[in-house]
Amino acid sequence: MTQPLPEALAAYFAAKNSHDIDAMLRPFAETAIVRDEGKQMKGRAEIRAWMEETTAKYRVAVQVQNVEQTADRFAVSGLVSGNFPGSPATLGFRFALADGQISALEIG
Repeated sequence: MTQPLPEALAAYFAAKNSHDIDAMLRPFAETAIVRDEGKQMKGRAEIRAWMEETTAKYRVAVQVQNVEQTADRFAVSGLVSGNFPGSPATLGFRFALADGQISALEIG
């Protein structure tokens, strides 16, 4: 079943689609962890560097297609388009939230 996006996730995707790094980072907790393309980034400084690199390289936009919630975890599927082979493609985004902030994100 599709659930509405919580505020932190809606803000993240809106900022991602406008390529606004500061706004994209804002919903993340200070100690958040991101896993993407076999790499792990921990903390806002590493996550910002990852956002800057991937935004410049891929210029991704995400059209959210489905949202499922289990406790404080959200599985989001989205149609992702950008400068990468196979674009557009449907990808999964798995989020954990703590105190209304993104504490973890795994893409793939």
